[in-house]
Amino acid sequence: MPALLIALALMAVDQAAEPAEPTAATPPGAEELPWPVGAPRDDYGLVSWCHGALSGYLELHDQVMPEVTRIETTYRPPGRSVAADLKVYADMQKQSRKDLKAFERAIEAAEKASVRPLGPIGAAAIKKGQAVWAGAPNLTKARLAQEWMSWSLPVRCGPTAERLEKNAKLLGAAFDPTASLEPAATDAEAPAEAPTS
Repeated sequence: MPALLIALALMAVDQAAEPAEPTAATPPGAEELPWPVGAPRDDYGLVSWCHGALSGYLELHDQVMPEVTRIETTYRPPGRSVAADLKVYADMQKQSRKDLKAFERAIEAAEKASVRPLGPIGAAAIKKGQAVWAGAPNLTKARLAQEWMSWSLPVRCGPTAERLEKNAKLLGAAFDPTASLEPAATDAEAPAEAPTS
């Protein structure tokens, strides 16, 4: 039963938890993209989460490929070669590495542009994204390979990374991707200035 729950959780990553509410900063059509279940709702957090989920996927490559090859060799659709089908996975790895670099660029740009340190927030989001694959050790080789073969990066990740990097570069030091997440300190909460002599 736990394996079934883990498999369902892995499959749910690509489905929307609920549609995102459009905001003034949301580009046209972006509100229609599904939101990954459990992912942060701010651009920086989401891109960090996507980085974690994708890096977890890439880390499983060597572990799952023998079983993927066995599955692809055993269950052949007519008219396709094993080599052509396995090339798809090699192409997916290349694209995944490109996507990972794009996420790293966006994260770095946001961290450089932010007026406050974002590293701990990003590290937590990356860890949360990697947790998508936390159940992998509990699955059989065949089940893990099937989950890995059918997983795809949530569609919201790429456009959000592009937007995050663009905004960070445009706004520079005034950029704070998490500013809307925490209320600003009021005058009553601000520390009193030391009296001048």
